[in-house]
Amino acid sequence: MSKQHYKSANYHATSSVGYLVKRSNALLLDTMEPAIAVQGFTFIQYIILAWLRDGIAVNPKDICAQFRHDSGALTRVIDQLAERGLLERIRGDRDRRKVDLRLTALGKKTVDGLIPTVVDRLNLALGDFSSAEVLEFVRLLKKFNTTLQSLLEPAPESAGGVE
Repeated sequence: MSKQHYKSANYHATSSVGYLVKRSNALLLDTMEPAIAVQGFTFIQYIILAWLRDGIAVNPKDICAQFRHDSGALTRVIDQLAERGLLERIRGDRDRRKVDLRLTALGKKTVDGLIPTVVDRLNLALGDFSSAEVLEFVRLLKKFNTTLQSLLEPAPESAGGVE
């Protein structure tokens, strides 16, 4: 049985790590969106460009799954980025239904130009943290995400088999 960090008797949603992470995400989005909008982009447009640059996701299906974004809405955003010459769709050789996305040279230049704005906003958000606290915060978030990911993965089958 796992450690019992929460107790039903005194649980409050506002003290839940789930609530706090989701609230942090919303607040971060609220600070990023206007700063990126000045440069003519939405946050989801930036996310797509950055994820393609960093290899986090290479196709619309992966982006939808990881960002929890509606596929129809995402298709419109991808269309906008393609129309601006920032990315291109690459159809699979064997299966034409499979589509990967790739940044164009202009897309790479654009995302690299947006990074300083994102870095500035992150640094402002972390302004009350020491360098050691930021490193620890990132380490703990990675650990938390790794644990959550492992809860989603199927348990490995036993090596011995059924007798």
